[in-house]
Amino acid sequence: MTERIWLKHYPEGVPADIDASQYPSLVALMDESFKKFADRTAYSFMGKDVSYAETDAQSRAMAGYLQSLGLARGDRVAIMMPNVPQYPATVAGILRAGYVVVNVNPLYTARELEHQLKDSGAKAIVIIENFGATLQKCIANTAVKHVVLASMGDRLGLIKGAIVNYVVRKVKKLVPDFSLPGAVRYNDAIAKGQRAPFTAPPIGPDDVAVLQYTGGTTGVAKGAVLLHRNLIANVLQSEAWNDPVMKQIPAGEQSTGVCALPLYHIFAFTVNMMLSLRNGGKTILIPNPRDLPAVLKELSKHKFHSFPAVNTLFNGLANHPDFNTVDWSHLKVSVGGGMAVQRAVAKLWLEKTGCPICEGYGLSETSPSATCNPVTSKEFTGTIGLPIPSTYIAILDDDGREVPLGQPGEIAIKGPQVMAGYWQRPDETAKVMTEGGYFKSGDIGIMDERGYTKIVDRKKDMILVSGFNVYPNEIEDVVALMPGVLECAVVGVPDEKTGEAVKLVIVKKDPALTEAQVKDFCRANLTGYKQPKVIEFRTELPKTPVGKILRRELRDKK
Repeated sequence: MTERIWLKHYPEGVPADIDASQYPSLVALMDESFKKFADRTAYSFMGKDVSYAETDAQSRAMAGYLQSLGLARGDRVAIMMPNVPQYPATVAGILRAGYVVVNVNPLYTARELEHQLKDSGAKAIVIIENFGATLQKCIANTAVKHVVLASMGDRLGLIKGAIVNYVVRKVKKLVPDFSLPGAVRYNDAIAKGQRAPFTAPPIGPDDVAVLQYTGGTTGVAKGAVLLHRNLIANVLQSEAWNDPVMKQIPAGEQSTGVCALPLYHIFAFTVNMMLSLRNGGKTILIPNPRDLPAVLKELSKHKFHSFPAVNTLFNGLANHPDFNTVDWSHLKVSVGGGMAVQRAVAKLWLEKTGCPICEGYGLSETSPSATCNPVTSKEFTGTIGLPIPSTYIAILDDDGREVPLGQPGEIAIKGPQVMAGYWQRPDETAKVMTEGGYFKSGDIGIMDERGYTKIVDRKKDMILVSGFNVYPNEIEDVVALMPGVLECAVVGVPDEKTGEAVKLVIVKKDPALTEAQVKDFCRANLTGYKQPKVIEFRTELPKTPVGKILRRELRDKK
């Protein structure tokens, strides 16, 4: 397919290809870093620094504990936590023990959690107590037999940890009552694991490392199967891409990144956690990025160099009155991903920090990074940039043939970071993979003569809310269960704050049905970003002669 026309527009020093075979597994990469950077700070969280050596010891203990439960090699272990130090230690523990990480959005409702646990066949879950009540509602319907319960203050030391837990539980009332008989507290699991024997299993590049759930094109959450080699490749690709500016960090200064994106999201998982591990960097863990004053207060205590985020976060921070309490002068790279970066936001960010936002693009299926703007550029291009090393992008027509440059077509991606397929869904995998090994993204783009691609539309009806995929089918299926609803349809509408918002159109069966009732029902069954922001009642929905709902017409009518 495409000759790599983009290579001549690479910044100086960025290689055309990376060698993903230098590590047999993510475990080998982590082991190297734990030894090499033992004395350095790995994570900074709520004023406490956690070293590489501590993370190493804790992850070993977690690996020993999980093995003591009698799990079989390749079993899936779910993680449902915000950005706390237990997250990276648990990830390393699961992988070291020869198991598969299943990242779970901690804000999921019981219905959403149940689907993911059942689909992945997870046997164990490490969950923060704040969401214990959600797990309680669905655990009986899943294969989960072992629950490890973490709390916000677990790793903050006895006194500070007790204070933080008291505030979280009693003052802020963030831990609803729940009952999970047999659940083991995180610190107890670590203590048991320290005494348990641990056997490092052989792990190779083709072993499964992570199941990363995504709606794909249909809205049914599917697990993208990411192998050890997929994630290693993306870590090394991202490192090579960022190198031209990251090497400007003064000698002897530890590279430091801000992790405000949730670690269950593949962008933060790879570009924050794994890349930082590889470089011996320090990661500032932000547990709640929506609390902008708290984010800025935390950042004011640090000197940092990299900041991956979504457009809404860049925008919220840049417009916040406390923005100037932070020293932004050391920032070398701001990577925008997850959703389109708006020109106005990029302009404001550059004015205020002196560091441009480099917009990138990728998907759960590509571990995630596939393209990015050069980190050396000072201007906003309005594109998703160039394919990163070892990556090929082709723009295809409906028959899978490449279109001429400058013509729109579906963006297809080939490279060592592309998933092995969807978990136990060969039919869905076949729909998105070409014979030549390209993954069809469902996004429509145009490539110019330099190899820069601009996204012009989406092939699918997916809605992108603050960087999170929302699938109309899923919301329609849920709302259709309401007794007073005859028909419903969901579309995305432009939203200044979140990029797009969910609009729900309902034809009533029961004339007494109210907007408040619909909102309550959605709140109980859908996580926050999936909930409709606009609800409209109509007497009928626009349809094709065959009876298919015309979502486009609903979108065009405001």
